Amino acid sequence: MKISVIIPTYNRANFLLKTIQSVLDQSILPYEIIVVDDGSTDETQAIIKDSPFYDKLIYLRQENKGVSSARNRGIDIAKGEWICFLDSDDIWYPSKLEKQIEFHKNNPNILFSHTNEEWIFNGKIIKQKKHQQKQSGFCFEQNIHNTLIGASTVMIHKTIFDKVGLFDESLKVCEDYDLWLRILSHYEVRLVEDTLIKKIAGHKEQLSFSTPLMDIYRIEALKKHLNSKYSNIVQKVISKKIEILLKGAKKHNNKEILDRYGSIS
Repeated sequence: MKISVIIPTYNRANFLLKTIQSVLDQSILPYEIIVVDDGSTDETQAIIKDSPFYDKLIYLRQENKGVSSARNRGIDIAKGEWICFLDSDDIWYPSKLEKQIEFHKNNPNILFSHTNEEWIFNGKIIKQKKHQQKQSGFCFEQNIHNTLIGASTVMIHKTIFDKVGLFDESLKVCEDYDLWLRILSHYEVRLVEDTLIKKIAGHKEQLSFSTPLMDIYRIEALKKHLNSKYSNIVQKVISKKIEILLKGAKKHNNKEILDRYGSIS
């Protein structure tokens, strides 16, 4: 199996080398590691070029266009038949690729898998709640309120992108939620139950930490499924999210949200 690992990064020089090292420490190495620098203004470029493993990477730099653009550029040039994403503040445990390779060799008809992950917040492990437990199968509806699939956990056969498309570059955040729903509307996902990712949460560089009103982007993602077999539940979830947005907008006199959604019953 040829695996391409795509690491998008923006101003995470203090995390990036540890993230890359976790790929190089895998018990089975990938075919290639693609780092897409989305116009970082910190020391990212210098640190990468001065690193001892620079010649083991494909390093691309582009003007700042967002994480979706960075991931899509990696997908476009990837030569592997399988794609793995790794956020530049996450860490893979050494058997991550080995476990998923073994799974897909034993289940050749499954083209999409993910793993369990460990969440670290301020240096402490966060215990995941029951409603955050990851799922297997055709689980579009289980992922509709909030995604249960972490970007750094997935392994995806490249042919899936031919069917559902790439990341939506118009979405500032929730781009992974959007893509996973598009995939899950056609394909099943299987969970490799081992905990194979360390996810560092809560730092200020995270888009989910710094972006308000994220349900706006989830609504845009959900609208793509209004004419699908999931239309009934999609309509209900959109209505509930708009209700919550309007409640907050009235409280804080957010005219932009009131104008955008106020006329929707």
